[in-house]
Amino acid sequence: MAERDGPEIIGRRVQQLRTARGLTQKQLAEPVYTPAYISTLEAGRVRASEPALRHIAERLGVAYEELATGRPAHLATDLRLRLTDAQRTLATGEAEVAAEQYDGLLAEADAHGLVAEQAAALLGLGECALETGDLETARKRFEESEERLGDAPLPNRVPAIRGRAVSHYLAGELRYACYLFESTLDELNRTGMHDPDALLLLYTGIIAPYMDMGAQARAAQAAELALALAPQVGDPALVARMHRSVARTMIAEGRMAEADASLAKAAELYRQLQIRTELANCHWMRGYLYAQNGELARAEGELREAQAMLSAKRAALYTSQVAVELADVLHRRGKSEEAATLLHEVLGDLSPERGAVHSAGAHRLLGIIAEDARDTEAAEEHYVRALSLLERAGAAGDLADLCRLLGDLLRRTGRVEAALDAYRTGLGHRTAPGTTTLGPAPAQPPL
Repeated sequence: MAERDGPEIIGRRVQQLRTARGLTQKQLAEPVYTPAYISTLEAGRVRASEPALRHIAERLGVAYEELATGRPAHLATDLRLRLTDAQRTLATGEAEVAAEQYDGLLAEADAHGLVAEQAAALLGLGECALETGDLETARKRFEESEERLGDAPLPNRVPAIRGRAVSHYLAGELRYACYLFESTLDELNRTGMHDPDALLLLYTGIIAPYMDMGAQARAAQAAELALALAPQVGDPALVARMHRSVARTMIAEGRMAEADASLAKAAELYRQLQIRTELANCHWMRGYLYAQNGELARAEGELREAQAMLSAKRAALYTSQVAVELADVLHRRGKSEEAATLLHEVLGDLSPERGAVHSAGAHRLLGIIAEDARDTEAAEEHYVRALSLLERAGAAGDLADLCRLLGDLLRRTGRVEAALDAYRTGLGHRTAPGTTTLGPAPAQPPL
Protein backbone atom coordinates (compact mmCIF):
# COMPACT_ATOMS: atom_id res chain seq x y z
CA MET A 1 0.00 0.00 0.00
CA ALA A 2 1.23 3.52 -0.78
CA GLU A 3 2.70 5.63 2.02
CA ARG A 4 0.29 8.05 3.68
CA ASP A 5 0.63 11.80 3.43
CA GLY A 6 1.58 13.86 6.49
CA PRO A 7 -0.97 15.01 9.12
CA GLU A 8 -1.23 18.59 7.79
CA ILE A 9 -1.95 17.46 4.22
CA ILE A 10 -4.51 14.89 5.34
CA GLY A 11 -6.11 17.44 7.67
CA ARG A 12 -6.59 19.94 4.87
CA ARG A 13 -7.97 17.21 2.62
CA VAL A 14 -10.52 16.12 5.26
CA GLN A 15 -11.63 19.71 5.79
CA GLN A 16 -12.03 20.35 2.04
CA LEU A 17 -14.03 17.17 1.49
CA ARG A 18 -16.21 17.74 4.59
CA THR A 19 -16.99 21.33 3.54
CA ALA A 20 -17.74 20.27 -0.03
CA ARG A 21 -20.28 17.76 1.29
CA GLY A 22 -21.89 20.24 3.70
CA LEU A 23 -21.08 18.18 6.81
CA THR A 24 -20.33 19.54 10.26
CA GLN A 25 -17.43 18.25 12.33
CA LYS A 26 -19.96 16.59 14.63
CA GLN A 27 -21.69 14.79 11.75
CA LEU A 28 -18.32 13.57 10.46
CA ALA A 29 -17.20 12.37 13.89
CA GLU A 30 -20.31 10.49 14.98
CA PRO A 31 -20.79 7.96 16.41
CA VAL A 32 -17.21 6.90 17.21
CA TYR A 33 -15.26 10.16 17.53
CA THR A 34 -15.77 13.67 18.89
CA PRO A 35 -15.99 16.99 17.03
CA ALA A 36 -12.87 18.10 18.96
CA TYR A 37 -10.93 15.18 17.50
CA ILE A 38 -11.99 16.12 13.97
CA SER A 39 -11.01 19.74 14.62
CA THR A 40 -7.55 18.67 15.86
CA LEU A 41 -7.15 16.35 12.88
CA GLU A 42 -8.12 19.04 10.36
CA ALA A 43 -5.61 21.41 11.97
CA GLY A 44 -2.88 18.82 11.32
CA ARG A 45 -2.00 18.46 15.01
CA VAL A 46 -2.65 14.72 15.23
CA ARG A 47 -1.68 11.73 13.11
CA ALA A 48 -4.92 9.85 12.68
CA SER A 49 -4.91 6.09 13.08
CA GLU A 50 -5.88 3.87 10.15
CA PRO A 51 -9.26 2.95 11.76
CA ALA A 52 -10.03 6.65 12.24
CA LEU A 53 -9.20 7.49 8.62
CA ARG A 54 -11.25 4.55 7.38
CA HIS A 55 -14.24 5.78 9.44
CA ILE A 56 -13.84 9.33 8.08
CA ALA A 57 -13.40 8.06 4.50
CA GLU A 58 -16.61 6.07 4.77
CA ARG A 59 -18.52 9.09 6.13
CA LEU A 60 -17.11 11.25 3.31
CA GLY A 61 -17.91 8.65 0.66
CA VAL A 62 -14.34 8.27 -0.64
CA ALA A 63 -11.86 5.38 -0.68
CA TYR A 64 -9.41 5.12 2.20
CA GLU A 65 -6.46 5.25 -0.23
CA GLU A 66 -7.70 8.48 -1.77
CA LEU A 67 -8.13 10.11 1.63
CA ALA A 68 -4.73 8.93 2.89
CA THR A 69 -2.68 9.66 -0.24
CA GLY A 70 -4.71 12.07 -2.35
CA ARG A 71 -4.62 9.65 -5.25
CA PRO A 72 -7.79 8.60 -7.01
CA ALA A 73 -9.04 5.22 -5.86
CA HIS A 74 -7.32 2.27 -7.54
CA LEU A 75 -5.03 4.59 -9.54
CA ALA A 76 -1.99 2.33 -9.12
CA THR A 77 -3.94 -0.73 -10.25
CA ASP A 78 -5.30 1.13 -13.26
CA LEU A 79 -1.80 2.29 -14.20
CA ARG A 80 -0.47 -1.25 -13.95
CA LEU A 81 -3.27 -2.45 -16.20
CA ARG A 82 -2.36 0.15 -18.80
CA LEU A 83 1.34 -0.67 -18.44
CA THR A 84 0.57 -4.26 -19.47
CA ASP A 85 -1.35 -2.85 -22.44
CA ALA A 86 1.74 -0.88 -23.47
CA GLN A 87 3.93 -3.95 -23.01
CA ARG A 88 1.56 -5.90 -25.24
CA THR A 89 1.79 -3.16 -27.88
CA LEU A 90 5.59 -3.27 -27.79
CA ALA A 91 5.60 -7.08 -27.90
CA THR A 92 3.66 -6.97 -31.18
CA GLY A 93 6.28 -4.69 -32.74
CA GLU A 94 4.54 -1.30 -32.48
CA ALA A 95 7.43 0.45 -30.71
CA GLU A 96 6.42 4.02 -31.58
CA VAL A 97 2.81 3.51 -30.48
CA ALA A 98 4.01 1.86 -27.28
CA ALA A 99 6.34 4.80 -26.59
CA GLU A 100 3.37 7.19 -26.70
CA GLN A 101 1.52 4.98 -24.21
CA TYR A 102 4.51 4.82 -21.88
CA ASP A 103 5.01 8.61 -22.04
CA GLY A 104 1.45 9.20 -20.86
CA LEU A 105 1.76 6.60 -18.11
CA LEU A 106 5.04 8.09 -16.89
CA ALA A 107 3.44 11.53 -16.61
CA GLU A 108 0.59 10.11 -14.52
CA ALA A 109 2.92 8.09 -12.31
CA ASP A 110 5.11 11.17 -11.77
CA ALA A 111 2.10 13.33 -10.90
CA HIS A 112 1.02 10.92 -8.16
CA GLY A 113 4.45 9.82 -6.92
CA LEU A 114 4.03 6.14 -7.87
CA VAL A 115 7.68 5.05 -7.93
CA ALA A 116 7.30 1.43 -9.10
CA GLU A 117 5.07 2.52 -11.96
CA GLN A 118 7.55 5.28 -12.88
CA ALA A 119 10.32 2.68 -13.11
CA ALA A 120 8.17 0.36 -15.23
CA ALA A 121 7.23 3.15 -17.65
CA LEU A 122 10.86 4.26 -17.99
CA LEU A 123 11.92 0.68 -18.64
CA GLY A 124 9.29 0.43 -21.37
CA LEU A 125 10.49 3.69 -22.94
CA GLY A 126 14.04 2.32 -22.92
CA GLU A 127 12.91 -0.86 -24.68
CA CYS A 128 11.03 1.21 -27.27
CA ALA A 129 14.14 3.30 -27.95
CA LEU A 130 16.25 0.15 -28.33
CA GLU A 131 13.81 -1.27 -30.84
CA THR A 132 13.97 1.90 -32.93
CA GLY A 133 17.76 2.24 -32.54
CA ASP A 134 17.79 5.50 -30.51
CA LEU A 135 20.63 4.32 -28.27
CA GLU A 136 21.29 7.51 -26.30
CA THR A 137 17.64 7.85 -25.30
CA ALA A 138 17.49 4.15 -24.46
CA ARG A 139 20.49 4.37 -22.13
CA LYS A 140 19.10 7.41 -20.32
CA ARG A 141 15.71 5.78 -19.80
CA PHE A 142 17.25 2.58 -18.43
CA GLU A 143 19.46 4.58 -16.05
CA GLU A 144 16.44 6.54 -14.81
CA SER A 145 14.45 3.32 -14.31
CA GLU A 146 17.25 1.79 -12.25
CA GLU A 147 17.53 4.96 -10.17
CA ARG A 148 13.80 4.86 -9.38
CA LEU A 149 14.14 1.25 -8.17
CA GLY A 150 16.83 2.28 -5.69
CA ASP A 151 17.59 -0.57 -3.28
CA ALA A 152 15.13 -3.05 -4.79
CA PRO A 153 16.36 -6.68 -5.01
CA LEU A 154 18.82 -7.27 -7.84
CA PRO A 155 16.46 -9.46 -9.97
CA ASN A 156 14.03 -6.52 -10.05
CA ARG A 157 16.77 -4.25 -11.41
CA VAL A 158 18.11 -6.73 -13.99
CA PRO A 159 15.86 -5.58 -16.90
CA ALA A 160 17.16 -2.01 -16.53
CA ILE A 161 20.79 -3.19 -16.15
CA ARG A 162 20.43 -5.43 -19.19
CA GLY A 163 19.00 -2.48 -21.13
CA ARG A 164 21.95 -0.30 -20.19
CA ALA A 165 24.41 -3.01 -21.21
CA VAL A 166 22.76 -3.53 -24.60
CA SER A 167 22.73 0.23 -25.21
CA HIS A 168 26.47 0.44 -24.55
CA TYR A 169 27.14 -2.64 -26.68
CA LEU A 170 25.24 -1.30 -29.68
CA ALA A 171 27.11 1.99 -29.33
CA GLY A 172 30.40 0.08 -29.72
CA GLU A 173 31.39 0.09 -26.02
CA LEU A 174 31.98 -3.66 -25.88
CA ARG A 175 34.16 -3.96 -22.79
CA TYR A 176 31.82 -1.93 -20.58
CA ALA A 177 28.80 -3.89 -21.83
CA CYS A 178 30.52 -7.17 -20.93
CA TYR A 179 31.42 -5.76 -17.51
CA LEU A 180 27.79 -4.88 -16.78
CA PHE A 181 26.53 -8.28 -17.88
CA GLU A 182 29.22 -10.32 -16.14
CA SER A 183 29.22 -8.45 -12.84
CA THR A 184 25.43 -8.77 -12.59
CA LEU A 185 25.47 -12.48 -13.50
CA ASP A 186 28.22 -13.09 -10.98
CA GLU A 187 26.31 -11.35 -8.20
CA LEU A 188 23.08 -13.23 -9.00
CA ASN A 189 24.73 -16.64 -9.08
CA ARG A 190 27.15 -16.20 -6.17
CA THR A 191 24.45 -14.87 -3.85
CA GLY A 192 21.98 -17.62 -4.77
CA MET A 193 19.44 -15.32 -6.49
CA HIS A 194 18.79 -17.79 -9.31
CA ASP A 195 15.85 -15.98 -10.88
CA PRO A 196 15.24 -17.72 -14.26
CA ASP A 197 13.84 -14.63 -15.98
CA ALA A 198 16.70 -12.43 -14.86
CA LEU A 199 19.30 -15.03 -15.82
CA LEU A 200 17.75 -15.58 -19.25
CA LEU A 201 17.76 -11.85 -19.98
CA LEU A 202 21.44 -11.61 -19.07
CA TYR A 203 22.70 -14.75 -20.81
CA THR A 204 20.91 -13.95 -24.07
CA GLY A 205 22.10 -10.35 -23.90
CA ILE A 206 25.79 -11.15 -23.41
CA ILE A 207 26.16 -13.42 -26.44
CA ALA A 208 26.66 -10.65 -29.00
CA PRO A 209 29.30 -8.61 -27.09
CA TYR A 210 31.21 -11.82 -26.34
CA MET A 211 31.26 -12.64 -30.05
CA ASP A 212 32.55 -9.22 -31.00
CA MET A 213 35.22 -9.32 -28.28
CA GLY A 214 36.53 -12.56 -29.76
CA ALA A 215 35.33 -14.61 -26.77
CA GLN A 216 33.61 -17.34 -28.77
CA ALA A 217 33.97 -19.94 -26.03
CA ARG A 218 32.13 -17.77 -23.54
CA ALA A 219 29.50 -16.87 -26.13
CA ALA A 220 28.83 -20.54 -26.83
CA GLN A 221 28.51 -21.27 -23.11
CA ALA A 222 26.11 -18.34 -22.62
CA ALA A 223 23.97 -19.55 -25.53
CA GLU A 224 23.86 -23.05 -24.05
CA LEU A 225 22.73 -21.71 -20.67
CA ALA A 226 20.13 -19.42 -22.31
CA LEU A 227 18.64 -22.28 -24.31
CA ALA A 228 18.47 -24.40 -21.14
CA LEU A 229 16.50 -21.63 -19.39
CA ALA A 230 14.24 -20.76 -22.36
CA PRO A 231 11.72 -23.63 -21.93
CA GLN A 232 10.63 -22.04 -18.66
CA VAL A 233 9.26 -19.15 -20.74
CA GLY A 234 7.30 -21.23 -23.27
CA ASP A 235 4.72 -19.24 -25.25
CA PRO A 236 3.46 -16.68 -22.74
CA ALA A 237 1.20 -14.63 -25.03
CA LEU A 238 -1.98 -16.60 -24.41
CA VAL A 239 -1.42 -16.86 -20.67
CA ALA A 240 -0.66 -13.14 -20.43
CA ARG A 241 -3.86 -12.29 -22.28
CA MET A 242 -5.80 -14.50 -19.88
CA HIS A 243 -4.31 -12.84 -16.78
CA ARG A 244 -5.00 -9.39 -18.22
CA SER A 245 -8.64 -10.23 -18.93
CA VAL A 246 -9.10 -11.79 -15.50
CA ALA A 247 -7.66 -8.67 -13.88
CA ARG A 248 -10.26 -6.50 -15.60
CA THR A 249 -13.10 -8.60 -14.19
CA MET A 250 -11.56 -8.52 -10.71
CA ILE A 251 -11.25 -4.73 -10.84
CA ALA A 252 -14.90 -4.50 -11.78
CA GLU A 253 -15.75 -6.68 -8.76
CA GLY A 254 -13.57 -4.61 -6.42
CA ARG A 255 -11.09 -7.47 -5.80
CA MET A 256 -8.09 -5.19 -6.07
CA ALA A 257 -5.42 -7.36 -4.43
CA GLU A 258 -6.26 -10.30 -6.69
CA ALA A 259 -6.38 -8.01 -9.71
CA ASP A 260 -2.93 -6.66 -8.85
CA ALA A 261 -1.55 -10.19 -8.60
CA SER A 262 -3.04 -11.16 -11.95
CA LEU A 263 -1.69 -7.99 -13.56
CA ALA A 264 1.77 -8.70 -12.17
CA LYS A 265 1.71 -12.10 -13.89
CA ALA A 266 0.51 -10.57 -17.16
CA ALA A 267 3.16 -7.84 -17.03
CA GLU A 268 5.91 -10.38 -16.42
CA LEU A 269 4.76 -12.54 -19.31
CA TYR A 270 4.58 -9.59 -21.69
CA ARG A 271 8.08 -8.62 -20.60
CA GLN A 272 9.22 -12.15 -21.37
CA LEU A 273 7.83 -11.75 -24.87
CA GLN A 274 10.63 -9.25 -25.43
CA ILE A 275 13.02 -12.16 -24.96
CA ARG A 276 12.03 -13.32 -28.43
CA THR A 277 14.26 -10.55 -29.72
CA GLU A 278 17.12 -11.94 -27.68
CA LEU A 279 16.40 -15.60 -28.37
CA ALA A 280 17.13 -14.67 -31.97
CA ASN A 281 20.69 -14.22 -30.68
CA CYS A 282 20.77 -17.94 -29.99
CA HIS A 283 19.86 -18.74 -33.60
CA TRP A 284 22.43 -16.13 -34.58
CA MET A 285 25.05 -17.88 -32.45
CA ARG A 286 24.20 -21.27 -33.89
CA GLY A 287 24.49 -19.83 -37.38
CA TYR A 288 27.93 -18.51 -36.54
CA LEU A 289 29.07 -21.87 -35.16
CA TYR A 290 27.75 -23.74 -38.19
CA ALA A 291 29.56 -21.27 -40.45
CA GLN A 292 32.79 -21.80 -38.49
CA ASN A 293 32.40 -25.56 -38.98
CA GLY A 294 31.81 -25.16 -42.71
CA GLU A 295 28.12 -26.19 -42.47
CA LEU A 296 27.05 -23.25 -44.58
CA ALA A 297 23.55 -24.42 -45.51
CA ARG A 298 22.65 -24.94 -41.84
CA ALA A 299 24.28 -21.61 -40.99
CA GLU A 300 22.19 -19.81 -43.59
CA GLY A 301 19.02 -21.41 -42.20
CA GLU A 302 19.77 -20.35 -38.62
CA LEU A 303 20.66 -16.79 -39.62
CA ARG A 304 17.55 -16.44 -41.77
CA GLU A 305 15.51 -17.64 -38.79
CA ALA A 306 17.14 -15.01 -36.56
CA GLN A 307 16.56 -12.34 -39.21
CA ALA A 308 12.89 -13.30 -39.55
CA MET A 309 12.34 -13.18 -35.76
CA LEU A 310 13.93 -9.75 -35.52
CA SER A 311 12.25 -8.36 -38.62
CA ALA A 312 8.85 -9.43 -37.28
CA LYS A 313 9.63 -7.36 -34.18
CA ARG A 314 10.60 -4.41 -36.41
CA ALA A 315 13.96 -4.38 -34.63
CA ALA A 316 15.76 -2.58 -37.45
CA LEU A 317 19.22 -2.35 -35.89
CA TYR A 318 19.34 -6.00 -34.80
CA THR A 319 17.99 -7.11 -38.18
CA SER A 320 20.78 -5.20 -39.94
CA GLN A 321 23.41 -6.84 -37.75
CA VAL A 322 22.19 -10.35 -38.54
CA ALA A 323 22.05 -9.40 -42.23
CA VAL A 324 25.81 -8.76 -42.17
CA GLU A 325 26.44 -12.25 -40.74
CA LEU A 326 24.07 -13.74 -43.31
CA ALA A 327 25.83 -11.91 -46.15
CA ASP A 328 29.12 -13.49 -45.10
CA VAL A 329 27.60 -16.97 -45.35
CA LEU A 330 25.99 -16.14 -48.71
CA HIS A 331 29.37 -14.97 -50.04
CA ARG A 332 31.02 -18.18 -48.89
CA ARG A 333 28.27 -20.14 -50.65
CA GLY A 334 29.08 -18.42 -53.93
CA LYS A 335 26.22 -15.91 -53.77
CA SER A 336 28.44 -12.80 -53.71
CA GLU A 337 26.09 -10.60 -55.70
CA GLU A 338 23.21 -11.32 -53.30
CA ALA A 339 25.56 -10.73 -50.37
CA ALA A 340 26.71 -7.34 -51.70
CA THR A 341 23.15 -6.22 -52.34
CA LEU A 342 22.17 -7.18 -48.80
CA LEU A 343 25.14 -5.30 -47.32
CA HIS A 344 24.43 -2.09 -49.24
CA GLU A 345 20.81 -2.28 -48.06
CA VAL A 346 21.76 -2.36 -44.37
CA LEU A 347 24.81 -0.05 -44.25
CA GLY A 348 22.52 2.96 -43.94
CA ASP A 349 21.20 1.57 -40.64
CA LEU A 350 24.71 1.19 -39.18
CA SER A 351 27.22 3.81 -38.04
CA PRO A 352 30.20 4.28 -35.65
CA GLU A 353 27.74 5.04 -32.82
CA ARG A 354 25.13 2.51 -33.89
CA GLY A 355 26.24 -1.06 -34.61
CA ALA A 356 29.91 -0.13 -35.17
CA VAL A 357 31.25 -3.71 -35.22
CA HIS A 358 28.75 -4.91 -37.80
CA SER A 359 29.26 -1.78 -39.86
CA ALA A 360 32.95 -2.73 -39.94
CA GLY A 361 32.00 -6.29 -40.84
CA ALA A 362 29.94 -5.04 -43.76
CA HIS A 363 32.83 -2.94 -45.09
CA ARG A 364 35.25 -5.85 -44.60
CA LEU A 365 33.07 -8.21 -46.64
CA LEU A 366 32.45 -5.60 -49.33
CA GLY A 367 36.24 -5.22 -49.52
CA ILE A 368 36.68 -8.95 -50.04
CA ILE A 369 33.98 -8.98 -52.73
CA ALA A 370 35.65 -5.98 -54.42
CA GLU A 371 39.02 -7.79 -54.36
CA ASP A 372 37.44 -10.82 -55.96
CA ALA A 373 36.19 -8.49 -58.71
CA ARG A 374 39.76 -7.04 -59.02
CA ASP A 375 38.59 -3.59 -57.88
CA THR A 376 41.55 -2.95 -55.53
CA GLU A 377 40.77 0.74 -55.01
CA ALA A 378 37.25 0.00 -53.68
CA ALA A 379 38.59 -2.91 -51.62
CA GLU A 380 41.19 -0.73 -49.90
CA GLU A 381 38.61 1.94 -49.14
CA HIS A 382 36.32 -0.59 -47.49
CA TYR A 383 39.17 -2.15 -45.47
CA VAL A 384 40.36 1.22 -44.15
CA ARG A 385 36.84 2.21 -43.10
CA ALA A 386 36.39 -1.13 -41.36
CA LEU A 387 39.73 -0.76 -39.55
CA SER A 388 38.77 2.67 -38.22
CA LEU A 389 35.46 1.33 -36.88
CA LEU A 390 37.02 -1.70 -35.18
CA GLU A 391 39.81 0.27 -33.51
CA ARG A 392 37.25 2.65 -32.05
CA ALA A 393 35.14 -0.22 -30.67
CA GLY A 394 38.06 -2.31 -29.39
CA ALA A 395 36.84 -5.41 -31.23
CA ALA A 396 40.08 -7.36 -30.94
CA GLY A 397 38.54 -10.51 -32.35
CA ASP A 398 38.28 -9.00 -35.86
CA LEU A 399 41.11 -6.45 -35.98
CA ALA A 400 43.98 -8.88 -36.56
CA ASP A 401 42.24 -10.56 -39.48
CA LEU A 402 41.31 -7.25 -41.09
CA CYS A 403 44.89 -5.96 -40.81
CA ARG A 404 46.07 -9.13 -42.56
CA LEU A 405 43.62 -8.54 -45.41
CA LEU A 406 44.66 -4.91 -45.77
CA GLY A 407 48.37 -5.79 -45.55
CA ASP A 408 48.04 -8.45 -48.25
CA LEU A 409 46.23 -6.01 -50.52
CA LEU A 410 48.87 -3.29 -49.99
CA ARG A 411 51.71 -5.77 -50.61
CA ARG A 412 50.15 -7.00 -53.85
CA THR A 413 49.90 -3.41 -55.09
CA GLY A 414 53.58 -2.75 -54.34
CA ARG A 415 53.23 -0.66 -51.16
CA VAL A 416 55.47 -2.77 -48.94
CA GLU A 417 56.06 -0.25 -46.12
CA ALA A 418 52.35 0.45 -45.76
CA ALA A 419 51.71 -3.30 -45.78
CA LEU A 420 54.24 -3.80 -42.96
CA ASP A 421 52.50 -1.11 -40.91
CA ALA A 422 49.18 -2.91 -41.36
CA TYR A 423 50.71 -6.25 -40.34
CA ARG A 424 52.30 -4.70 -37.23
CA THR A 425 48.95 -3.20 -36.24
CA GLY A 426 47.35 -6.62 -36.61
CA LEU A 427 50.01 -8.35 -34.51
CA GLY A 428 49.33 -5.86 -31.73
CA HIS A 429 45.71 -7.03 -31.61
CA ARG A 430 46.32 -10.74 -32.15
CA THR A 431 44.54 -13.05 -29.70
CA ALA A 432 44.08 -16.79 -29.56
CA PRO A 433 40.68 -18.05 -30.80
CA GLY A 434 37.98 -17.90 -28.17
CA THR A 435 39.94 -15.78 -25.70
CA THR A 436 39.52 -12.26 -24.45
CA THR A 437 41.18 -9.80 -22.10
CA LEU A 438 38.11 -9.87 -19.90
CA GLY A 439 38.39 -11.12 -16.31
CA PRO A 440 37.30 -14.55 -15.04
CA ALA A 441 34.01 -15.88 -16.34
CA PRO A 442 31.03 -15.29 -14.02
CA ALA A 443 29.69 -18.04 -11.75
CA GLN A 444 27.08 -20.34 -13.30
CA PRO A 445 23.54 -21.09 -12.10
CA PRO A 446 22.69 -24.60 -10.82
CA LEU A 447 20.69 -25.82 -13.83
